Amino acid sequence: MRYLWSIPAAVVAWFVGGFSAAYLKGLPGGTTMFVPPRLDLLLLGGFAGGVLAGLLIARVRATVPLVVIVAAGAWWLTGNPWDERGLLISLLVASAVGGIFGAVGTRSSVVAAFALALPLAWYALRPAAQLTDFRWLWQLSGLLVGVGLALALYVACWLRGWRSAYYWIPLTAWYLASFGVVAAVQSIDRAPGGQSFNATVDGAMDAFFNSFEPLLREYGAWLVVAVLLAIPMVALKLRALPPVPPPPDPYAERTNDAVLGDDLDWIDREEPRRRLLSRRNTPESAL
Repeated sequence: MRYLWSIPAAVVAWFVGGFSAAYLKGLPGGTTMFVPPRLDLLLLGGFAGGVLAGLLIARVRATVPLVVIVAAGAWWLTGNPWDERGLLISLLVASAVGGIFGAVGTRSSVVAAFALALPLAWYALRPAAQLTDFRWLWQLSGLLVGVGLALALYVACWLRGWRSAYYWIPLTAWYLASFGVVAAVQSIDRAPGGQSFNATVDGAMDAFFNSFEPLLREYGAWLVVAVLLAIPMVALKLRALPPVPPPPDPYAERTNDAVLGDDLDWIDREEPRRRLLSRRNTPESAL
């Protein structure tokens, strides 16, 4: 019965969570394609949609075939040519990898937090990037960056509580690295078609490492606020949960009677009632 609602919800989540970012700037050329043939959108969108689909279905063996079928169907419905196998394979692989991480994340919230860090970083700076004349551009971008980190830290402690707080340092590092991954993928997408492979890789590496300095300089205070916000969020969540029930007693169904061998069975037998013979019936009295 669970698949009756989780599979349709996963299909919708794959579209909305993975490719709604294309509508923030508007689809290219006024077209109505769901999956524009752009490498950054196919990789990042397919991964983000796969993570959400995996979190909803919670089964790897059902998530991977579903997201692959949905990705191939979306590619066919939008009229993209099948000759562009590189972009199609990128979409399928990104969706499958995201689905695996999402399904595994339902059993370990730390894995789910690491999987959600990349989509959160991708969405954090995208809305404000379209508002170049907006007065509160720094506040909006910083707020989204901080909220993304706070949500990732909160999800990491969802199942195990404060014991998962040890993963906050590597999770924060991966969250910051996700901004570099997004910048590198977008750099590869913007590379000229006739450019050599080495030049493309060098540009992607430069974009990856150059993304950390402005991020920490502009939004370092927001990252500190995010960590301070995640602490009461986890505390309130643990306080609202009912106490953990005690582990079941393995000997609850057994009685307290010891199991004795056959040679000691006489201990549990009822001792026969003793009767004293009268004096006149004894052989001594007959004499």
